[in-house]
Amino acid sequence: MALDRETVVRTALRVLDEVGLDGLTLRKLASALGVQAPALYWHFKNKQALLDEMATTVIMDSIGELTLLDMDGTWGEWAVAYGKMTRKMLLRYRDGAKVFSGTYLTDSALYAPMEAALRKFTAAGFSLEETIRGLSTLYCYTVGFTIEEQAVYPRPGERNEQYDLAKRAERIDGEKFPLALAVGEQVLTNFDERFEQGLQVIIRGLRP
Repeated sequence: MALDRETVVRTALRVLDEVGLDGLTLRKLASALGVQAPALYWHFKNKQALLDEMATTVIMDSIGELTLLDMDGTWGEWAVAYGKMTRKMLLRYRDGAKVFSGTYLTDSALYAPMEAALRKFTAAGFSLEETIRGLSTLYCYTVGFTIEEQAVYPRPGERNEQYDLAKRAERIDGEKFPLALAVGEQVLTNFDERFEQGLQVIIRGLRP
């Protein structure tokens, strides 16, 4: 197999899906590629550089969905669609949200959907400063929410046994902490519904 940057990144994404971010080491990646770990340094100087390229690849794979977001609706409708699309993208890989957190996106093609988003908000009457604060809030909420979601469900339908509702209930003294006991269903289930509710809270706060 020819070892180029794309091959390394695509293999890294596959390994990520198998073992998660903590398990994704350069040694394990090299083994999956059938090379020695030092060979990877020809393409990436360290693991962070690899994560930057992985995050960029994930978003570039989804750039068609970004550009197809409805630009004819209201800014609020666009914001909901943006949040949902971003969460969907992050959920495609195990620990996808963690990979995105704090990474540097490397492809300048991403400035096109950014420009479209900025124009959408400024055309609705937001200042550029208000726009970037609003978009940053939406992005950070989506990444943070999805990190917590993937802690419970590393993969869709695959619950981390640490977050089993029955085990949680056993750890909580219901007489002392009845409300903490009662919210188990709320904090560990219904992620789709809770995510959209959170989006609406942000949008209400952003309205001029």
